[in-house]
Amino acid sequence: MLTVYLIVTVGAVVAGFVQGLSGFAFGLVAMSFWAWVLDPKLAATLAVFGALTGQVVAAISVRRGFNMQRLLPFVLGGLAGIPLGVALLPSLDMNWFKAILGTLLVSWCPAMLFAKNLPKITAEGKIADGVIGMAGGIMGGLGGFTGTVPTLWCTLKGYDRDVQRSIIQNFNLSMLLVTMGTYLSTGIATREMLPYFAIVAPAMLIPTFLGTRLYIGISDVQFRRVVLSLLTVSGISLLISSVPNLIG
Repeated sequence: MLTVYLIVTVGAVVAGFVQGLSGFAFGLVAMSFWAWVLDPKLAATLAVFGALTGQVVAAISVRRGFNMQRLLPFVLGGLAGIPLGVALLPSLDMNWFKAILGTLLVSWCPAMLFAKNLPKITAEGKIADGVIGMAGGIMGGLGGFTGTVPTLWCTLKGYDRDVQRSIIQNFNLSMLLVTMGTYLSTGIATREMLPYFAIVAPAMLIPTFLGTRLYIGISDVQFRRVVLSLLTVSGISLLISSVPNLIG
């Protein structure tokens, strides 16, 4: 049991720092540690709880504006997607989910990272933003992965780091609040999980704050590289934790 608690702690520390720096990815990073030792439902709940805690810290430490007109389609789509993700969670084959998501990240993000001219989506479309928000909501319901698809989308749109941070940070905060409330109301989050909550919260607070401090000092290009590199590493971690189980 001590080994399990240690892995939970290390996962929270690393994921907290990454989320503070990038504004997302707590669930992806934490799952790369926790998927080996925790039940999928417990890991998903801890990922949502940790991501929500980190977003609160980031919202206080890094304020980058609030554009309701730009944010609203993402949030409305996300609110529609969360119940779908929560409904799928009890019956989801987590190995297949991680393998598919990992393949997507590993295939696409390195190409974007090393491309001399990053392809951009220039057309404005609130419906498309809403669909992306719904995808984020579904993935949030499955385990706190709210920011992965919207972050990739904002990167393709060519938003500068502060605009992207404001969208992802506010979207994640609202989606994670709703997801955690849904977990509590449906009984997915239980009393037996409280000792793990008590480990995750203090373990991640200082690393998250340090990540937000580092974010302030980096350029747009450096931020894009950090985001795409983190997405790639997250995809590799997901594949490592899922493919052996699928083969077996």
